[in-house]
Amino acid sequence: MAGPGSRDTPRSQPLTRPSAPAPSISRPGSSSEQGRPRGREFATITGDDLVTGEAVALDLPPASLGARIASGLIDIAVTFVALFVLLVVFAIASLDTDPALAQAAVIAVTLLVLVVAPTTLETLTRGRSLGKLALGLSAVRDDAGPISFQHALVRTLIGVVEIYAFAGAPAFFSMLLSSRGKRLGDYAAGTYVVRTRVPLALPPPPLVPYHLAGWAARADIASLPTGLALAVRQYLGRAAALDPASRADVGGRLAEEVSAFVAPLPPHGTSPDDFLAAVIGARRDRDLVRLQRQDAVRRRLTSSR
Repeated sequence: MAGPGSRDTPRSQPLTRPSAPAPSISRPGSSSEQGRPRGREFATITGDDLVTGEAVALDLPPASLGARIASGLIDIAVTFVALFVLLVVFAIASLDTDPALAQAAVIAVTLLVLVVAPTTLETLTRGRSLGKLALGLSAVRDDAGPISFQHALVRTLIGVVEIYAFAGAPAFFSMLLSSRGKRLGDYAAGTYVVRTRVPLALPPPPLVPYHLAGWAARADIASLPTGLALAVRQYLGRAAALDPASRADVGGRLAEEVSAFVAPLPPHGTSPDDFLAAVIGARRDRDLVRLQRQDAVRRRLTSSR
């Protein structure tokens, strides 16, 4: 049985969970919002956001050289403070121990602070160090996907050499010459650093396909995460610019994600793009009705005073 939630079905195939065909009805209120000005919206990577292999969901720009330097200085300051405190503690604790053991402890502490801690932090936070967290940056793969332990380890090991051993000179000139601001560790790991808090210009909300209007009116989509809805909306706005293979792959993956939050699934044979457009369009329409209802209540309350 195929569908966006079926992992053994090619993603380019249409949604095919059997159900009765939905009656076709016209969409109410579809034209009034098109001319309304939209407020400024901001994108940020959250646990719900979906970053695709081509950065279709969130088109995040590379971090600037100044932001990278500021982030690096924060990380270096934290590293030196932690290293100093731990070395002092171990020095006091090892006053009466064997010198060889004390030297081994110093090496272990240095490796812990310079390699283990940064690698663990970037792995657990999906590409964020303390400096990146402070400045709204994140390390991602070259295809804009989240980094893994291997990427974090390579970035950290090369960083020890280019930042601490050579006072950051190789990293500075590498970022200066790179269009993506990549230091040597980024080249070795296949990563780069992006800004995660940027002004976001969203395309107009999609319309519910006419043949899915009946299904969309009764579907339960209330649990759809905001970040995933944002990803779908950006994908639909850029789908026409993608090559067919990438569009089928990205659209299929998004449909698979969205299907976990939608019940029931659309009629048999619905394509992923139509499914996504129907979900986002219905979500927008319901939000608009809710806001209109709240405005009506507010007007009644204020007019009765």
